[in-house]
Amino acid sequence: MPAPIAIPLPLLARPFTLEQAAACGVSRKVVRGRRFRRVFRGVYVSADVDLSLTTWLYAALLVLPGDAVVSHLTALRLWGFDSRRSAELEFSTNSSAVTVIPRVRLHRRQGRLTPEMRDGIPVTGPDRTFVDSATRLSIVELVQAAEHLIHTGATSFDRLVTYCLERHLHGVRRARRAMALVVPGAESPMETLVRLMLVFARLPCPEPNVWIVDDAGRRVARADLLFARQQVVVEYDGWQHERSSAQRQRDRERREVLEALGYRLIVVTDADLRTPRSIPWRVHAALAARGYDGPRPVTSEVWHRWFTRTF
Repeated sequence: MPAPIAIPLPLLARPFTLEQAAACGVSRKVVRGRRFRRVFRGVYVSADVDLSLTTWLYAALLVLPGDAVVSHLTALRLWGFDSRRSAELEFSTNSSAVTVIPRVRLHRRQGRLTPEMRDGIPVTGPDRTFVDSATRLSIVELVQAAEHLIHTGATSFDRLVTYCLERHLHGVRRARRAMALVVPGAESPMETLVRLMLVFARLPCPEPNVWIVDDAGRRVARADLLFARQQVVVEYDGWQHERSSAQRQRDRERREVLEALGYRLIVVTDADLRTPRSIPWRVHAALAARGYDGPRPVTSEVWHRWFTRTF
């Protein structure tokens, strides 16, 4: 029985074309065998390589125009925010090329593309990616995306605002509207979601990620969302069933400390998101009990569409 053909390392690490395989001395018969799998027509990858997002992107770039860059919602995924809005892989090009590659969408752009590199992949910068995504995402998702990009250091609040004000790109008006709702200091898309639930229900905007201090001035706990005047803390807890017993104990002790200092805690869980209208009403009740005399929550049909999640 003949020994297996030695495969050059470049063909084992990432996707390649049949032409590249031939240049390495590997025949089409070998490539079409069990040791490899086809990603796109004429593009293969070792069967041992995980078909991750980056693998798919490397593969697509092999058959797209040379100036193609990852853009729109796929670029947003590379920048760490996954809206789960589309299964397509999106790219942009300054050429007039079109593509019929399954699951690949190619946008033809007039303005010159100046990509950045992430994991060796050319991608639109975070500010351009945000504006491009504004045509596809809801206002709530756009605010989540902007706050994610700012929190991770991909951009800054001032830089993103300036970009939106100075550019005249498709989607920039929605991007500007979203930026008016962005709060620097937000750290979690789910905390952002809960905050926007309250703001769009016409409750006051809570301050995100504030340290609570005791009478001696010592930091004792960090509040996800704080209504300082009423001493009401709102927290999103999406992992309550997955934490260790030790972590649950620490969470309980932390909350007891806050309650001892006079704070009222409202904890929002994944189960609460199934009936989103209950959340602003719970928060309003806690605020009203502490002297808040502002308007009652308004949860319209539009509000319900924005905040009803599919589980």
